[in-house]
Amino acid sequence: MIKKIGFVILLFSISIFSYMKITNKNINDIGLSLFSFVKKIKGEEVDTASLGKANSTPISHTQWNTLTTKNVTAKGKVNYKGFIDDKILLDEYLNLLSENPPSKNWSEEEQLAYWINAYNAFTVKLIIDHYPVKTIKQLGGAVTMVNSAWDIKFFKVGGIDFDLNTIEHQILRKNYNEPRIHFAINCASFSCPRLRNEAFEAAQLEAQLEDQTKGFLNNNEKNIITSEGMKLSKIFDWFKSDFLKKESLISFLQKYTDVELSESMEIEYLDYGWDLNE
Repeated sequence: MIKKIGFVILLFSISIFSYMKITNKNINDIGLSLFSFVKKIKGEEVDTASLGKANSTPISHTQWNTLTTKNVTAKGKVNYKGFIDDKILLDEYLNLLSENPPSKNWSEEEQLAYWINAYNAFTVKLIIDHYPVKTIKQLGGAVTMVNSAWDIKFFKVGGIDFDLNTIEHQILRKNYNEPRIHFAINCASFSCPRLRNEAFEAAQLEAQLEDQTKGFLNNNEKNIITSEGMKLSKIFDWFKSDFLKKESLISFLQKYTDVELSESMEIEYLDYGWDLNE
């Protein structure tokens, strides 16, 4: 019996390893897929299929631009007390987001700007509703895709109860082949890419994504890149498959650093700091 169990475990491990090699997915991708499947079975997965069927006019992000310009520094430090003081304007913007999800007649840039701004604005909403907190992780359980802060359904989009993980994993990562979104969405934590102190806008999106990516990669508090080796943010480990769809990770990184990189370079990953980004 013990030998049979050992053989089954070995066979399962080989299957998982082979799948990861073929698809360029890592153990984090496997875990997210598994938890997403469990959510679907339990009827807890957000059904986004009904969103955006009717044509609509893209919304203005002027209110979010006003809020972030006032309450976020150029380096991404957030004045959550300031957002609390501006709660009326924030709620107006959040209601605008809730009532006007993107439709298929929006350009891809308009859709991306909407979802990135929505993720960031609702994250700020989650923090100020529980402020003061030391870390966003205090606001939920320990299991991502099950009961974490990112799984709390505390807002609506198009009348549907929504959570932050749905925006990140079921919409942004699933529907858009755009790895730079990882440097645009902000999880209210020190090791996250900075919260931009302006709204993302369709007309400026390419330049904004490039600026966010370059700024994050060259911030020595987030990534350390030298000719001898690299210590990267865990974002590049957790979501490695997103960076491998068109090129190698090294090829992606090389576009944003003046350090000459090679495919044989050793990569380590830095511990992630979850303290609030204020």
